Amino acid sequence: MAKQHISSARKPVKRVSAMKAKAETIGQYLIRRLQDYRVGHVFGIPGDYVLGFYDQLCRSDITVVGTCKEDGAGFAADAYARVHGMGALCVTYCVGGLSVANAVAGAYAEKSPVVVITGAPGMKERTNDPLLHHKVKTFATQREIFERITACAVAIEDPDTAYRDIDRALATCWRVKRPVYIELPRDLVDVVPQHPVPSLPPDATVDQAALEEAVAEAVERLRAAKRPVILADVEVHRFGLAFELLTLSERSGIPIAVTILGKSVISERHPNYLGIYEGAMGREDVAKVVEGSDCLLMLGTFLTDVNMGIFTAKIDPSQAIEATSEKIQISRHRYDGVPFDAFLRGLLLAKLPRRSLPPQAKPAAKVAAIVAKQPLKVTRLFHLIDQRLDDDMAVVCDVGLCLFGAIDLTIHRRTEFIASAYYTSMGFAVPASVGVALANPKLRPVVLVGDGAFQMTGMELSTAVRQKLNPIVVVLDNHGYTTERAIQDGPYNDILNWRYHRLPDLLGAGWAAIVRTEGEFADAWTQAVANRDSFSLINVQLDAYDFCPALERLGKRMAENIPK
Repeated sequence: MAKQHISSARKPVKRVSAMKAKAETIGQYLIRRLQDYRVGHVFGIPGDYVLGFYDQLCRSDITVVGTCKEDGAGFAADAYARVHGMGALCVTYCVGGLSVANAVAGAYAEKSPVVVITGAPGMKERTNDPLLHHKVKTFATQREIFERITACAVAIEDPDTAYRDIDRALATCWRVKRPVYIELPRDLVDVVPQHPVPSLPPDATVDQAALEEAVAEAVERLRAAKRPVILADVEVHRFGLAFELLTLSERSGIPIAVTILGKSVISERHPNYLGIYEGAMGREDVAKVVEGSDCLLMLGTFLTDVNMGIFTAKIDPSQAIEATSEKIQISRHRYDGVPFDAFLRGLLLAKLPRRSLPPQAKPAAKVAAIVAKQPLKVTRLFHLIDQRLDDDMAVVCDVGLCLFGAIDLTIHRRTEFIASAYYTSMGFAVPASVGVALANPKLRPVVLVGDGAFQMTGMELSTAVRQKLNPIVVVLDNHGYTTERAIQDGPYNDILNWRYHRLPDLLGAGWAAIVRTEGEFADAWTQAVANRDSFSLINVQLDAYDFCPALERLGKRMAENIPK
């Protein structure tokens, strides 16, 4: 069996009763409970409504990571959560909270467990409804907004229920793998509850009879199938079930295809790995195997338009077993009260017959000779990057051309491809690389980002410098929004051309180069890898209309939905 590394962050957290912490302030209790969930870093920007809590954070063992903008903190916390198990950010009231809302919405959409902590005006300050700075409408407005984009939103307003509310929010974040919101008024940070209300035990009800019946029906179908295939997706990442997935595949011989969101859930060098399935938008050989399966075991699947190739996927529900955190459905039989992880482990215990299948993984790409003076094309760029990825690198990918060009990069181990592949928010990658590097210092981020996305959040390289991180940033500089050009062209897709390779002069750290040819890129990559002390940036000059094949197909498909 292939060697797998199980992160300690994925292990069960400590279950602590609020009654054991009577001498703690509300702020101290929140910090301790974050540590119980193994949160070691909190990202954010301070403000007067949250400074008291920031002081407590700085006196704790949690590292406070200041970012340039609140959305950068949100993307960093999201990526940290994807690698480490849970992430956290802390910002001030409204101007901070609402600035981070987009990143939190993306974390919710892609099921990433982020704890949003925000300061607020003190309870005593709210008498007679004064017009305090940062206030929008009412004192409840920010919480009401976050109720829409989190799995649980609590405002700490009664000291005696504070411990219980904190425990409920954190337990929800851990259980459903989605963001939660905790609002902490500044005059309650140092308050010690006099009569703390006990926390309720987490809801762990399992319908054992339904679980056994669901596993039995799934096993019967898998045993009878002649062409079974596993389609693995994002929830296998989020629930830390990659080891179970691989064990199931190796014991049964059933090959694994993944979606874009599920990319890197197992090593893409494994012989049971088929490739990425995205309907008619992806590789024909992968689509043929997945769509030709007479029993498709869909694990943790998230049926988005991007995952399903803009709905060109041809999956027959009558031939599918769909298992997620929200439902277990076999053909048209639905089982409630059956946890996703319990179902997958039930399949492992069932001891499915071992099938002898031919190797499925694509062969390693042959090293093509560098044509030193050949102008660099985008497809060739990704080919050259693929040849140069090492075991200690994690690819952190922005959206558009970067995302679709990176689909066929060979990720060596698991959970080492991080991207906003459903919500597709531009500007994700650079701040996300900060979260990845801090979540797992053994991984060196390789950031793939377009020039448009870089202009949104690229200054988070300043955060990387402060944290002494060394990402390799590849800027695909084609002077505009390439994805939109592929869908519908117009002058609104053009942006100002920055001299990205001059950023080391601005930041006082880092190394950078501008490249136009294959030879220049190869030389720059070698120097970037050798530079371990700070960030490296490679400014790759590309033609504005140089699309990778996947983006070209996507653009044509999405253009059909634009009114003429």
